[in-house]
Amino acid sequence: MARTRRFYRALGLTLARDQGTCLIFRVAPGGYVGFCQHDAALPEHPGLILTLVLDDVDGTYARLCERGVPTEAPPRENARFGIYHFFARDPDGYRLEVQRFLEPL
Repeated sequence: MARTRRFYRALGLTLARDQGTCLIFRVAPGGYVGFCQHDAALPEHPGLILTLVLDDVDGTYARLCERGVPTEAPPRENARFGIYHFFARDPDGYRLEVQRFLEPL
């Protein structure tokens, strides 16, 4: 995570939130991208999770479900990270997290 922090800050991105195992960078006003380390990733993509920070987590979840996208569970609060989120898989098997911050930055 230290290398990720240095690299993306060198690109000029602002670190919006450091969640320990996740770094969330601001990419534009209201736009964020996150890099997270987790043990529960696919063997072919070890530890990789793409995180998108959006306002409408429930609407995004509903749209993905309507399109048959595999999800792990409905959205829920995660007090440890102060987020409301869910996980899905993209067509290549990458784990995708969609989240909203519970407290503003």
